[in-house]
Amino acid sequence: MMQINDKLKVIVISDGTGETASAITRAAMTQFQDKEIFFTRYKNIRTREQIDAIFQEAAIHHDIVVYTIVSVELRAYIAELSKRDHVRSVDVMGPLLTTFSNFFEAEPNYQPGLLHAVNDLYFKRVAAIEFTLNHDDGRNISSLEEAEVVLVGISRTSKTPLSMYLSLEGIKTVNVPIVMGVPLPEKLFQVDQRKIFGLTIDPDALFQIRKNRLSRLGLSNDEGDYADISKVSEEIEWANRIFSENKRWPVFNVTGKALEETAAEIIKLLNMRKVNRFKQSKRFEDPKPEE
Repeated sequence: MMQINDKLKVIVISDGTGETASAITRAAMTQFQDKEIFFTRYKNIRTREQIDAIFQEAAIHHDIVVYTIVSVELRAYIAELSKRDHVRSVDVMGPLLTTFSNFFEAEPNYQPGLLHAVNDLYFKRVAAIEFTLNHDDGRNISSLEEAEVVLVGISRTSKTPLSMYLSLEGIKTVNVPIVMGVPLPEKLFQVDQRKIFGLTIDPDALFQIRKNRLSRLGLSNDEGDYADISKVSEEIEWANRIFSENKRWPVFNVTGKALEETAAEIIKLLNMRKVNRFKQSKRFEDPKPEE
């Protein structure tokens, strides 16, 4: 009979990061504080050949295998090797998947690595929201190069709500106001111009929006130029001149559009650019052989 050593080696096998199996094992080991434990973690395990190599080591050193694998086939293979090579193993994921499958009367997706993917998306969104809030209305321009999207437009062209919508999609967004007679920040012209998107609106629509806003605030249209139709038209013309001078900036007219519409158009353009960059990189990496 094998002599039990105070030092224990646990081999973690996962089709994802292995963090779940490691955390569960560490939690269990807190109940055995006089024992010393060592970890070896194998991530993104997807084939029998990978498992064969791991079990050769486990069998030689009498290690314990803890695994989180969603594939039914690979879990069955690990169980088979455990019996054949006399390796202690713990299937963390299998029994839970079976229980949920019976409860929901539905088969799991059997897609490995989903937990890590969800976590990455969550943290990306949180970072994007925090960044966007810190860069609302032209603040913190010094870090403009970190933005993925920069929205430029006059007041009441939905810059802030559109920025927040994009940040919920995990896109770091900055919005910069256009103020008539005031030059735009120099930093704006020093970053990648493909990040910049202009927002415009029809004069009548903007006039009505500003008029309604003054009404909600209990103010009269006669107080200042904010909701003066001629001044509104001048502001829009000023912004449109800026857009015409910067032809690399796509311009979206937000008149009568829901945020989702404009956001979808921007995201579509961003995705198209990613695809084009990928195609260009592949052409560069794999040039056609000379004839």
